[in-house]
Amino acid sequence: MAATAAANPTISSISITRLSSLSPPSHHFNKLISHLLKPIPKPLHVTHSKNPLSDIIRETTKNLDNNSLYFNDDDDKPREECGVVGIYGDPEASRLCYLALHALQHRGQEGAGIVCVHDNVLQSVTGVGLVSEVFNESKLDKLPGDIAIGHVRYSTAGSSMLKNVQPFVAAYRFGSVGVAHNGNLVNYQALRAELEENGSIFNTSSDTEVVLHLIAISKARPFLLRIVEACEKLEGAYSMVFLTEDKLVAVRDPFGFRPLVMGRRSNGAVVFASETCALDLIEATYEREVYPGEVIVVDKEGVQSLCLMPHPEPKSCIFEHIYFALPNSIVFGRSVYESRRTFGEILATEAPVDCDVVIAVPDSGVVAALGYAAKAGVAFQQGLIRSHYVGRTFIEPSQKIRDFGVKLKLSPVRAVLEGKRVVVVDDSIVRGTTSSKIVRLIKEAGAKEVHMRIASPPIIGSCYYGVDTPSAEELISNRMNVEEIREFIGSDSLAFLPLDSLKKLLGNESSNFCYACFSGKYPVEPKGKVKRVGDFLDDGLSGSMESIDGGWLQGTRNQKGVVNRTLNWEQEINFSK
Repeated sequence: MAATAAANPTISSISITRLSSLSPPSHHFNKLISHLLKPIPKPLHVTHSKNPLSDIIRETTKNLDNNSLYFNDDDDKPREECGVVGIYGDPEASRLCYLALHALQHRGQEGAGIVCVHDNVLQSVTGVGLVSEVFNESKLDKLPGDIAIGHVRYSTAGSSMLKNVQPFVAAYRFGSVGVAHNGNLVNYQALRAELEENGSIFNTSSDTEVVLHLIAISKARPFLLRIVEACEKLEGAYSMVFLTEDKLVAVRDPFGFRPLVMGRRSNGAVVFASETCALDLIEATYEREVYPGEVIVVDKEGVQSLCLMPHPEPKSCIFEHIYFALPNSIVFGRSVYESRRTFGEILATEAPVDCDVVIAVPDSGVVAALGYAAKAGVAFQQGLIRSHYVGRTFIEPSQKIRDFGVKLKLSPVRAVLEGKRVVVVDDSIVRGTTSSKIVRLIKEAGAKEVHMRIASPPIIGSCYYGVDTPSAEELISNRMNVEEIREFIGSDSLAFLPLDSLKKLLGNESSNFCYACFSGKYPVEPKGKVKRVGDFLDDGLSGSMESIDGGWLQGTRNQKGVVNRTLNWEQEINFSK
């Protein structure tokens, strides 16, 4: 884990590092970009920052066909809101940004955008869809310059999607600014109400727009101090990158809920990204995390680092290691692969069962399943094959197919499963509906027994810090004990990763992580209502389209009667009215 400000004097003081001279772009990247770029038409908008913010958001998307099934690629899982990238000092900044967003595509598939600086003008391309669908050669040609920021996100479905696609760009009295944000502000509603009372006009439903308004009304000089002044009013989770005519700024909230790392290319270009996997693709060397509460400014003078504000003990999101981040990333100073493998080993030790084969729910359960199999001394095999060509909308035949959405995505391997006692390792259970379909799928393929092992503790609380989770009433672990969940999903046994064992694994750093979704105890209490992020169709497989937009989670005032036991527990949370 990266050290805190107390152990890193550079956070609270200004340090200058000169950028080395830039080398010309390599043939490697030109070849890679040409291979990846595909001219797929999508809702798209190109704008200059001299236009008002409303110009960015006028386009809408068509409603889905009534005969189609809306299918969420993440099934019954929490969903990360987005990933961010920032690059300073590379003549191919936008193209490198494009590649980095590819590496972060798992953090958001609904929309993507890049903003760059050319001739002191901020130029933006945003669109709905995957990175490869939003961008092509002609679009990237419109984004010259050596400074760029990028963003991938989940957003609500329907006509409100495009207007919330970041980065946002706005012009104000001191110039222009672009921002890309990963996280969620728990005091967004109060801040927006106050700003609107004073005459601010909002064009999106995103909490990120609040940050732009706070910067615009700030009288502080220089720009860095306007960011600091704005962030002092924010509560909740934010890892952000800002872009001006001559600066790239990275900032992370005092608790460090969401990840943000810093790296450097061989030509001296500075790179920020949500995960190190983005650095790897563009051949940037990982240097360190952006520390909780830190602001880093990169300009022609070099790299300046200072402390945003005195900050408490870090509370980094443990779900980055459980589900969100790619296994090849280093997040919060730890290898995600090693964390997940150890989670599986703990499950094999603390919840053993006689079995013939260990399989995973791909892809996020694979590494934990490898750890379980190795510890248990049982063969790991591919019992479920995932289709990576599943889109978002399907025409379902008139004769209904049971568990249609799961069958589109996961195919059982009868040769592996038939007649076997099978351990199935998955990363989490949210509503439980997808787990029940997976168990049924495996049993229909001939498995004699199905034993579910979950590489996380039971999820009993909603997240307010940038993760899309259902309300507490919808979380199956908040309504049922483990035995009741086992009966619901139809498995022969069920075990979760014990929370105490998870904390023991983290050792001295265990207090630096947020476990609110497992305990109901929130480091920063939500104030009033908190806007939900992402789409939240039931089970991610079916549901009313009208129910998607405008979901609000009630903030909690206190917790009473919280009892946590690993395999048999109950919990009660009082929600504010």
